[in-house]
Amino acid sequence: MMEMKHVKAEVNGDPVEYLCDPRESLLDALRDRLSLTGAKEGCGTGDCGACSILLDGDLVCSCLVLAAEAEGKRIDTIEGMADGETLHPLQSQFLQHAALQCGICTPGILVAAKALLERIPDPSDSEIRYWLAGNLCRCTGYDKIVRAVKDAAVEMRRT
Repeated sequence: MMEMKHVKAEVNGDPVEYLCDPRESLLDALRDRLSLTGAKEGCGTGDCGACSILLDGDLVCSCLVLAAEAEGKRIDTIEGMADGETLHPLQSQFLQHAALQCGICTPGILVAAKALLERIPDPSDSEIRYWLAGNLCRCTGYDKIVRAVKDAAVEMRRT
């Protein structure tokens, strides 16, 4: 029987601890051990981006990271994006532009878009499309997503 690993990390600004199987993915630990179900498992191979999170500020597919590797790290998920009841500008613009349909990809795209806007506050359409290339959406066609990110960028630069 494999020994469980004890992990201490910071998730969305709060200290957390959990026990995990050494072979368990960070996605599974977030969902099953910490009840953070925003990140979705779309493919399990890092190809779709539905499970995108920030790990120490780097955009990663949480299905490809072992839960034990999060020891001492900062994790940011979709659950930490809004400020209480106040939506992040990206979330508001996604609603305004109807840039979501089934919602499976939406959390990963929002996390990736937030990471983009933190690095490039005024991205071009090409930069947005390049940055979000690792996030697959089978419903929207991406144009509404790009417009939502552009308008959120404008809103964020105003504040």
